[in-house]
Amino acid sequence: MRALHIITGLGVGGAEQQLRLLLGHLPIRCEVVTLTNPGPVADGLAADGIRVTHLGMAGNRDLAALPRLVRLIRHGGYDLVHTHLYRACLYGRIAARLAGVRAVVATEHSLGDSQMEGRPLTAGVRALYLAGERLGRSTVAVSPTVAGRLARWGVPERRIAVVPNGIDLARFAFDPDARRRTRARLGLPEDAFVVGGVGRLVPGKRFDVLIDALVRLPADCRLLLVGGGPQECALRQRAARAGVADRVLFAGERPYLADGSSGPDLPALASAMDVLAAPCPEEAFGLAVVEGLAAGLPVRYGSCPALEDLPAGAAPDAVRVPCDAGAYARALAGVRAAGPGPRTAADAARHYCITRSAARLMDVYAAALTHTVPKSRSPQGVSTS
Repeated sequence: MRALHIITGLGVGGAEQQLRLLLGHLPIRCEVVTLTNPGPVADGLAADGIRVTHLGMAGNRDLAALPRLVRLIRHGGYDLVHTHLYRACLYGRIAARLAGVRAVVATEHSLGDSQMEGRPLTAGVRALYLAGERLGRSTVAVSPTVAGRLARWGVPERRIAVVPNGIDLARFAFDPDARRRTRARLGLPEDAFVVGGVGRLVPGKRFDVLIDALVRLPADCRLLLVGGGPQECALRQRAARAGVADRVLFAGERPYLADGSSGPDLPALASAMDVLAAPCPEEAFGLAVVEGLAAGLPVRYGSCPALEDLPAGAAPDAVRVPCDAGAYARALAGVRAAGPGPRTAADAARHYCITRSAARLMDVYAAALTHTVPKSRSPQGVSTS
């Protein structure tokens, strides 16, 4: 079986890194097309032995990219096409159909209640999404919460399958040596209390709340932001105006897997943290929260369907906090006062093992190839156990 994955870009983002991790666990031959931005994740995929093709799409309305994509799919002789992210889902589904591939699966990584990948959920966005969705056979939701949103949006429940994001538990296991090395490399004092924030530096992630909270915390507290994006300059300016620029460290984009030559990777950075703070009030899954729990960190978060879809008690040290600087300052001060606890992975993190997600996705592929209804298609009836 040969599958082609089509994604909008391959910069360092949650969906992009999830794709790389997943392809390492699928028992089939896969290739990848990126419409734009063949960034660090493309390099990582190539290092893994996966062929990556850059389509060179100029923008959302670059219709000339469509026939190029059709020719690529037709020439590749793929059995199945799997699309990721809004633009790739639209163009990829159309191209697959024109190329004669009927087994088309799409993963919805980023559908919130009010936005998708930063774009407002207008009537036009919804209409275009639903028109493209009908060209595929199955839409994968990364959580039951997203499945419910898709159903309310108008996607037939019989076409929705839930395949949660997965993590490599072993890679995120707390490593005291990595903690010491990473802190030394970043210039973080060994005795500093380090608040971590992980994600794209965009307004919706609300990292400004953490900067404002840091002002109210003791001088030994540091904020380590891991990620890149258009809001970095504004966040730096906010930290400078607040007088905490020397206590905020921007680590930049860090891959899930790295060779160590370009600095610590995400698991090593997680080991260097004392708490993970995720103030974003609207998430589709909450991958950073789950990764923090895998690293044994206490977590204070604003939204995380990955936890909300599990039974109570799966993550006792993950506490929901209102998206407010004062509330986060109090919550983080409480974690600091409690002192360090055991750095063992929470049960919630163990639930999202990547091998389990890969096995579920193979079931979706089998259903798409045989044109049968996937098991557990109903968002309300899907078990996440």
